[in-house]
Amino acid sequence: MPEQPAGSRPTLEAVAARAGVSRATASRVVNGGAGVRRPLADKVREAVEELGYVPNHAARSLVTRQSGAVAVIIAEPEFRIFSDPFFEQQVRGISRELTAHDSQLVLLWVEGPGDYDRIARYLGGGHVDGALAFSLHDDDGLPALVHRSKVPTVYGGRPGAGAAAVPYVDCDNRGGARTAVRHLVGLGRERVAHIAGPADQTSAIDRADGYHDVLFDADPALTARGDFTVDSGARAMAELLARAPDLDGVFAANDLMAAGALRVLRERGRRVPEDVAVVGFDDMVTVAEAADPPLTTVRQDIEGMGRLMVRLLMRVLNDGGDRGSGAPASVIM
Repeated sequence: MPEQPAGSRPTLEAVAARAGVSRATASRVVNGGAGVRRPLADKVREAVEELGYVPNHAARSLVTRQSGAVAVIIAEPEFRIFSDPFFEQQVRGISRELTAHDSQLVLLWVEGPGDYDRIARYLGGGHVDGALAFSLHDDDGLPALVHRSKVPTVYGGRPGAGAAAVPYVDCDNRGGARTAVRHLVGLGRERVAHIAGPADQTSAIDRADGYHDVLFDADPALTARGDFTVDSGARAMAELLARAPDLDGVFAANDLMAAGALRVLRERGRRVPEDVAVVGFDDMVTVAEAADPPLTTVRQDIEGMGRLMVRLLMRVLNDGGDRGSGAPASVIM
């Protein structure tokens, strides 16, 4: 067998020659195809290892009809993506699970409708095998755009009314909120306020519903709305204190808003938890443990949700990408 020229990239032909098989057989093994007897497949794999062969991605795509990449679409501005630990944890889970499936992550964020054409062209261009989309808003055109692209998709979070029926992964937002509010009531708090999240996101809606499940006759003055950021939580807390200075408990719809609320309570001389007890939602360690005092919060497995999104997507892809046949059910963690 001729030696591979020094410094050159090993070829599939060289792998086939080293293994003593045809190029077609070597190609089937390298690209994960079936129909090759195990002894021959083992020889091909040994040759790949010995030669340091790396498959050509473009050629492999022609054989498998897959790009080996998955788009992760986040419907939030860039500054939110890189400043909110929630996105960091969820993308970490997604990335680790994609790595286990030998797939690449392509991160796309959507600042607004002006990005829709760019996202649509990319998805429709065959650059990715599937998509994972999260942080959707009710008035967001993204779900319809993704549906039209025919790219198999799994959502992070329950999509709003009118979105195409596709699998999603979410936590029990409503049940978690009920647990948080019952905890505050169990502490003897009688004026429990709620810092709600955006009215156009289902997670915030469900958490507000959980609050009202327990306090169905709550004073409307005890609810203020934020946007899941620290500053919005601070503004909402100041608004609540102005309207209801006798409040003695706060359920914030996420940890960042709870951290903002703690800051304002400290500035106003309110002791936590002696004067006002505060509960958040998410259990983002970097936020909850850094808060002063450390934050009581409802835990959701953010990284685990990201991993599960990938697993559901891989099931769709393994079924041929057919949304209507064998699509996995949505999961509430």
